[in-house]
Amino acid sequence: MTTGGGRAADDLVVGVDSGGSGLRIALARAADGHVLGTVASREPVRTGPGGIDAGHLLDLLLPAVATLTTKAHGTATARGAVVAAAVGAAGMATLGDRLRAELPGALERAWGVRRLALAADAVTAYAGALGQRPGAVVAGGTGLVAIGTDLSGWRRADGWGHLLGDCGSGAWIGRAGLEAAMRAYDGRHGGSAALLARAEERFGPAAGLPGALYPRSDRPAVLASFAPDVAACAAEGDPVAVAVIERAARHIAEAAAAVCPAGEDGEVALTGGLFKTGEPLLGPLRKELGVLLPQAREVTAAGDPLAGAVTIAAALAAGTLRLPEDPRLLRLTR
Repeated sequence: MTTGGGRAADDLVVGVDSGGSGLRIALARAADGHVLGTVASREPVRTGPGGIDAGHLLDLLLPAVATLTTKAHGTATARGAVVAAAVGAAGMATLGDRLRAELPGALERAWGVRRLALAADAVTAYAGALGQRPGAVVAGGTGLVAIGTDLSGWRRADGWGHLLGDCGSGAWIGRAGLEAAMRAYDGRHGGSAALLARAEERFGPAAGLPGALYPRSDRPAVLASFAPDVAACAAEGDPVAVAVIERAARHIAEAAAAVCPAGEDGEVALTGGLFKTGEPLLGPLRKELGVLLPQAREVTAAGDPLAGAVTIAAALAAGTLRLPEDPRLLRLTR
């Protein structure tokens, strides 16, 4: 049996979300994107001098999809083959050359699949949040990136890492809060005794913080772990913490404004763990968005980056993908 688009009704698609915290894989029906099963690994795909390690990704991906397919074939809802896949990866724009060179051939050999989307994680975050509608999405966690499209091209802002940008991110908030804590420890202007107390509760004596932080390879994540403490101090009325959160909100709104397509009915969605901080951040952020993007409306993100990868894969299988191709952000083979 085939669908109206010529695909078997039981065809399958694969969505992949690869990031610093690990790898997530979903198997879904091509016809409607319904997810049949997921696998998660806390082992991140390695990154080396040549960029994201395509071989390591395949070592994790192929057995996981084989397991998911076997389970799906044991049900009455899925007996077909994988016909399309979408891989969203952190660093795809700058570190994805090996993936772009090696994955199409490898997945064709493994599954016989020719329809493949290789996307930056910002693009899968966009597709998860807004689907294939024009608008803007801010993905915030340890880092922060904004991406927008009018469906003719992409605009991206920030996402440059904790040394060059990610302004308003969890790492940015945490670093600003720890700076205020150290100012209080020194007795300098701009310090916060409340933040100092929370920093010492979380990390130990303040004098030992540089030695505990600087040797860490996961410094952005360590910095971001302090962001909830900054938000909590802001909620309690600490003026220094309030100022940090308000500056973060301004940075986030500026990133959204830089990528939001012009128009009277633009949509802006926020996605990622940063926005689970709640009202201490969301209140100032809505105020800033109202100033910088008065024509736009904030909408709830429909899904996460893994859901976005499935959305892209299903649309690619159906021939209905409307998100624009881009050499670095969304590369398609079909």
